[in-house]
Amino acid sequence: MEVNKTLSPDRCKTCGRELTNDEIAIYKRMVNRGATEFLCLTCFAEYYRVTEDLLREKIEHFRDMGCTLFK
Repeated sequence: MEVNKTLSPDRCKTCGRELTNDEIAIYKRMVNRGATEFLCLTCFAEYYRVTEDLLREKIEHFRDMGCTLFK
């Protein structure tokens, strides 16, 4: 029996951790709105050399602006 090794879209493509809606939304907003694979905040911050706090601030900023990705 073959094991499906693909990650579902609700898992980080680097570490495999389960993602929150905000993590998916910030990735789509800042990287690629059509993305089908995502990074958790920790991996996103590490990859783009920013802090997780900055990403959380951006999430709040986009939510306050009314961005529909952040429900």
